[in-house]
Amino acid sequence: MASGGAPGLTRRWRLLLRGAALFLLLLSAAAAQEPSGAACSQNTNRTCEECLKNVSCLWCHTSKACLDYPVSRILPPSSLCKLSSARWGVCWVNFEALIITLSVVGGAVLLAVAVCCACCCCRRKRSRKPDKSEERAAREREERRIRQEERRAEMKSRHDEIRKKYGLFKEENPYARFENN
Repeated sequence: MASGGAPGLTRRWRLLLRGAALFLLLLSAAAAQEPSGAACSQNTNRTCEECLKNVSCLWCHTSKACLDYPVSRILPPSSLCKLSSARWGVCWVNFEALIITLSVVGGAVLLAVAVCCACCCCRRKRSRKPDKSEERAAREREERRIRQEERRAEMKSRHDEIRKKYGLFKEENPYARFENN
């Protein structure tokens, strides 16, 4: 972006990029974390917190079962556990709420990007070509300036006639009278 651009916008983008980088770093760290050696099924009928200490485990809230997360799929199949009772990462968020929340946030981000792009495009269009009201205002200003100059010239000629009539006309050079003698 040019140095004359909005500094707040670049700060926002930097902040957004840093947040995305931090999210990717945390996600890769969570994916690379080794299982604690214990199988997820050993934590069945215990607490959700104990089960989710291992990143590769999935807690099914209705059956109180700790299951291996099906890594071949993004979402666990309903035969394994319903989305409304499946927990992964933290116990207080189920997959249904997570999907809805991410969809709303993703939609809001896409909408914000679309609105920003539309605003930028409209602003460029306006700056390239002046609109009709600006052209009309410029034309009216020019007409007023011309009328004012005409009135000024008319008033000057009227004043000069009055000065000549009463002998108050100032000559261009006051010493011109003395040169003709």
